[in-house]
Amino acid sequence: MGFFSDLKDDLSQAVNELMPEEGAEEAEAKKNAEAEEAADDGADAVRETEKAEESSTVNGFDADLGAMLDNVDNLSATKESAYTQPAEKAEMPSSSGKRPSDEVSTLTESMIINGNIATEGALDVRGSIVGNVEALGKLNITGTIQGNSQAAEIYAEGAKITGELKSSGSIKVGQSTVIIGNLYANSAVIAGAIKGDIDVKGPVVLDSSAIVMGDIKSKSVQINNGAVIEGMCSQCYAEVNPTSFFEEIKKMK
Repeated sequence: MGFFSDLKDDLSQAVNELMPEEGAEEAEAKKNAEAEEAADDGADAVRETEKAEESSTVNGFDADLGAMLDNVDNLSATKESAYTQPAEKAEMPSSSGKRPSDEVSTLTESMIINGNIATEGALDVRGSIVGNVEALGKLNITGTIQGNSQAAEIYAEGAKITGELKSSGSIKVGQSTVIIGNLYANSAVIAGAIKGDIDVKGPVVLDSSAIVMGDIKSKSVQINNGAVIEGMCSQCYAEVNPTSFFEEIKKMK
């Protein structure tokens, strides 16, 4: 029995000596597994962080791109409105509402026109026109016109005119000018011959060489010595109304 007892003790000792080594190996394996798991977790965390940063960058880029597109749209809208908005036009004295230009058109002595003429600038008539004439600027007449004429200002010198003259400003009729037709203006200076009525909102001056066969309506009239008038003169545009004045005188009596 002593032999078996000793053998049992030896086997137990051998088992005890082997068990710690197996436990150490298991502990080491467990430790390595934990380390690998921790490494995997760290890698996953890094990947999540990179994804978050990438997403943030993409979102930020999208936001910046959206802001840039909005700015481009706003700039385009501003330019479009600037180009599409019409510019304001200044009020003009002409009935058509157009603005007179600085251009001067000249009808030379050798030219003869049968038809109406209209210009947005000034017109210098030295030839002959059979038709109506309209100019937004000044009309200078030294030739012949058979038709009605309208302009901002009219000046006739040595001219032969058959037709009405209308001006939104002044009419000046020089010596040796003959006009058969009515005159309408805001002021007039006459040194030539006129067969027709004169209707002027402002003053009328008749020079010593003036010959007028027709009625004159004006605010005031100045007749120089030597002027000849066959017709009635009425200052109906004057500030004082003679009829009202004498009616007031009757009431006072």
